[in-house]
Amino acid sequence: MEFTIGGQLTVRITPADVGKRVSVRRMYESGSQGALFTDTVGVLTSWDSGVLSITPRNGEPVRIAEADLAAGKVVPAAPARRRGPAASFEELTGAGARAWQPVESERLGDWRLRSAHGFTRRANSVLPLGDPGRPLDDALGYVRQWYGRRGLPAYVQVATGAESTQEVLAAELAGRGWRREVTAEVRVAGLAPVGDLDAEVSGVRLDREPDVSWLARYQRASAPGPHVLAVLRGGPSVWFASVPGDEEGAPPAAIGRCVVDGRWAGFMAVEVDPAQRRRGLATAVMTALARRALAEGASAAWLQVEQDNPGARALYDGMGFAVHHLYHHFRSA
Repeated sequence: MEFTIGGQLTVRITPADVGKRVSVRRMYESGSQGALFTDTVGVLTSWDSGVLSITPRNGEPVRIAEADLAAGKVVPAAPARRRGPAASFEELTGAGARAWQPVESERLGDWRLRSAHGFTRRANSVLPLGDPGRPLDDALGYVRQWYGRRGLPAYVQVATGAESTQEVLAAELAGRGWRREVTAEVRVAGLAPVGDLDAEVSGVRLDREPDVSWLARYQRASAPGPHVLAVLRGGPSVWFASVPGDEEGAPPAAIGRCVVDGRWAGFMAVEVDPAQRRRGLATAVMTALARRALAEGASAAWLQVEQDNPGARALYDGMGFAVHHLYHHFRSA
């Protein structure tokens, strides 16, 4: 399809462009004041029965009737971000996977099925990095069976807003009734600025193992079993930070975890006692871990933060972390 409206606006996309990044202008109102338009930029994930589906960076599909198209064209991938270190989707995803390793995994073509007895969605979801080696419905059926044998719900972790083709997979999952439960931001930053933050780090203790005190502050697992410890300890070079509580024998006032992997330092499990917040403890933990990672030769930082955590997002904004892409966990219907 290619046509011109009023000699100015032209639609230059067709159903053959499914899977490509497009920019579309559509008319959403026409009246005495003239036509009103809105623009959408994202991956064209389907074009069926006169309706287009476009998935923008935020992962929320936008459906547009073909009759409402005013203009459309294929556009290049998003330009490199000005903030933070350059990083490909594959490189960053690999670092993230190595920093949060499952207890059990299996390959299905280019997909990786992961299990850690239910401890966190990240360690109990499919990481789809290409072709599963069989038709999609067959692959998803195998995924359901694999997790079902382990007494777990089937999840697929899908990225949007990255240099990948996973927006199409997100649309396919949604069309098959898979429900998106959680969306998280993957953020990157230069490591040196984090290490240079003006924070009081003298009270931060760094250890190679998560001791009983550290685990008492960690909120993701109330009674950590061997599978939890296996995930927490896994990674190329793992460090655990803690700030002692005010009372002897009390859980730490703040904790954190960092995995150093080549040039990357990944931060996770940063938690602060609610009664001790707004004292700069999270910044102190991050700074101490960053300095340790710098000493090991790392130069770039990454972390993941769920979108429904505004406090943490504001903290990381102030540290210079910029969003690289989003990922979503889709659960089988």
